[in-house]
Amino acid sequence: MISPLVVHDISKSFGSGDSKVLAVDRVSFQVEEGEVVVIIGPSGCGKTTLLSLLGCLLRPTSGEISILGEEVTRLSERRRAQFRLRHIGFVFQSFNLISALNATENVEIALNLAGMTGAAARRRVSGLFELLDLTQRASMRPNDMSGGEQQRLAIARALANRPDIIFADEPTASLDSRAGRAVMELMQSAVEAGETKGLVVVTHDMRILDVAHRVLAMEDGVVREVDAATIRRAQANLAGDAGP
Repeated sequence: MISPLVVHDISKSFGSGDSKVLAVDRVSFQVEEGEVVVIIGPSGCGKTTLLSLLGCLLRPTSGEISILGEEVTRLSERRRAQFRLRHIGFVFQSFNLISALNATENVEIALNLAGMTGAAARRRVSGLFELLDLTQRASMRPNDMSGGEQQRLAIARALANRPDIIFADEPTASLDSRAGRAVMELMQSAVEAGETKGLVVVTHDMRILDVAHRVLAMEDGVVREVDAATIRRAQANLAGDAGP
């Protein structure tokens, strides 16, 4: 079985000479089919840069990234754009929805760009809205929806073309704890339902770690695997120390 994502020794630097900044430092890991991987770390540690590399938005300075066996770091800009459209889904903290379009149209436009139109596109949208509990919001515009509903709509758009892998950048940052938890459980359910082969979430939200199969910690551009249960126990102890 080919892994949805294999990352081998990737680095990314910006600038040169004395102003050179190493944002990602020789990172290696992989995501197996059906797996949810959460990458945690403080602001400025390189998480968003790493996610941009994995999603073919940036090219690494060195190293290799393979998605379903395709070594994407060697593709031309045009081929990488085509690969992103067909194989990668993105969920952003700021939702990035089109306010002039209603919920259905926001998802249909992603399908149309990939070549699916008409009745087939409408059926796909209907199925996603049922999965994500958005059926009653199909004709609403994003600005008339709650934050949790907007994030669920962003997930529907990310899933529209049945991407092989989804990358989510701080997907719960704009949500309260209840809505954030619901969004993560929905993304986990989408993986379990086979809507995508794998999910990588970059976050500093420690409340969502128990939806992950594996947790990676990033600091100063370096990534290491950590035990989610250990982190949760430490959080519980800190919460206890802060109590009355």
